[in-house]
Amino acid sequence: MLRWLIGGGREPQGLAEKSPLQTIGEEQTQNPYTELLVLRAHRDIVRFLVQLDDCRFASAGDDGIVVVWNAQTGEKLLELSGHTQKITAIITFPPLEACEEKNQLILTASADKTVIRLDVWLSGGSDLCVWNRRLDLLCKTSHLSDTGVSALIEIPKNCVVAAVGKELIIFKLVAPTEGSLEWNILEVKRLLDHQDNILSLVNVNDLSFVSGSHVGELIVWDVSDWTVQACERNFWTQLDTQQEIKLCQKPNDISIHHFTWDEENVFAAVGRGLYVYNLQMKRVIACQKTAHDSSVLHIARLPNRQLISCSEDGSVRIWELREKQQLAAEPLPTGFFNMWGFGRVNKQASQPVKKQQENTTPCSLELIGDLIGHSSSVEMFLHFEDHGLVTCSADHLIILWKNGERESGLRSLKLFQKLEENGDLYLTV
Repeated sequence: MLRWLIGGGREPQGLAEKSPLQTIGEEQTQNPYTELLVLRAHRDIVRFLVQLDDCRFASAGDDGIVVVWNAQTGEKLLELSGHTQKITAIITFPPLEACEEKNQLILTASADKTVIRLDVWLSGGSDLCVWNRRLDLLCKTSHLSDTGVSALIEIPKNCVVAAVGKELIIFKLVAPTEGSLEWNILEVKRLLDHQDNILSLVNVNDLSFVSGSHVGELIVWDVSDWTVQACERNFWTQLDTQQEIKLCQKPNDISIHHFTWDEENVFAAVGRGLYVYNLQMKRVIACQKTAHDSSVLHIARLPNRQLISCSEDGSVRIWELREKQQLAAEPLPTGFFNMWGFGRVNKQASQPVKKQQENTTPCSLELIGDLIGHSSSVEMFLHFEDHGLVTCSADHLIILWKNGERESGLRSLKLFQKLEENGDLYLTV
C-alpha cells in the first residue's frame, strides 16, 4: 500500500564509482514504520522539532511560528506566533531529562528565536529576547547578526550557547531578585576559534560541548570555562587512501552536520556519510561513506544497535550495526577521531599486514529501512518509544510514522472494547 512511500529505490546522483548508494527493496521486513499521518500547520520550511514530554513535541521553521503537537494522535495542540523572521534553532531549556514539570522552557532561535523556561520564553536570532507566557517582552539583547542563530544549546549556570556564523556566543539568563525585579539576558563571551560557519553544536556530557563547521572543523569546549579542550581542522589530510581523499574534495563532503553517541560508540554525520567509532576498541568500526544521495542533516541512535539518518535527498533511512564474519573488511583510517584521544593513526608503513588489520572495519552499517514520504529535504526527526517517528521537511510538512503492527493491535483492542460496551460482545474468562 505504501510502495511509493517505503522501499522505492533511488538512483545515486553523481556518486563515486567505488562508493555506491546502498539500496533496499520493497520488502522491508525489519522496518516497523508502515503507516503514516501527515501533519499540516506550517506555511514554510519546517526545520526543527523538540520533544516536550513522552507524548508532545513542538515544531518550528521559516514561517516564524511554533506549533505544539500530540505525538500519539497527531493533533495540533497550540500555535505560538510573534516571530517576524524565520526560526533557526529550537531546544528545551532546561533539557527534557532534567525537567520534572511538563511546562519546561522551549528555546528556539531565529533571525527572530524561542525558549520557555517554566514562566518565561527566550527567543533569538538577529537578537535574543526574553518573554513571559503572555508574550510580553521582558528584555532583549542588542542586534547580533542579520543571518541569525544556526544552533543553540543549554549549558550550566542558566547560560546558553548560540552559534552565529563563525562565532559561538555565550549568554546568561538573569532572573529577577529582591534587589531587581527585571529579567536580563547578558552576553558573557564570544568564542572566535572557528574559521567557517558553524553547523552543529551539541552537549557531549557534563564537562564538554562540541561544535562542528562547514569545512570540517571540530572543536571540543570545556563547559565551565569555555576553553578549547581539543581541536581538529585538517583531519581529512590524514586519510590513508587516495579513494577517500577523492571522496572528500568538495566542502559538502567534509561538513559536520550532526553527531551523537552512547556508552559504546560515537556516531558522526559527515557529508553524505555515517561513521561509527567504538570507544573501547579505540577505532572506527563501521562506516557508510555514501549513506544518502545528499548531505546527512541529522542522526539518532535507537535501541538494538540501530541508527536513523535523514538527508537533503528527502529520505529517512534506518541502519543496523552488524558484525562482519571474518571477511575482507573495508579500509578506513582512525584519523577522524584522533582529536578525541580515542585512537592513533598507524604510522608503521613497513608492516603492511598489521596496518591492514588495524585499518579495517569489523562491523558494517546495513540498511534495513528507507522511508520515502517527503518531497524535499528532511531537516530532522524525533523518535518516540511508544508513538513512532516524527520527521519535518522543506516541503512544509511533518510526517508521523507509525509502527503498523502496533497500530493494528491498538485498533483491534479499541474495537473489542467498543463492542463490549455496546453489549455486542460477550467475553468469557
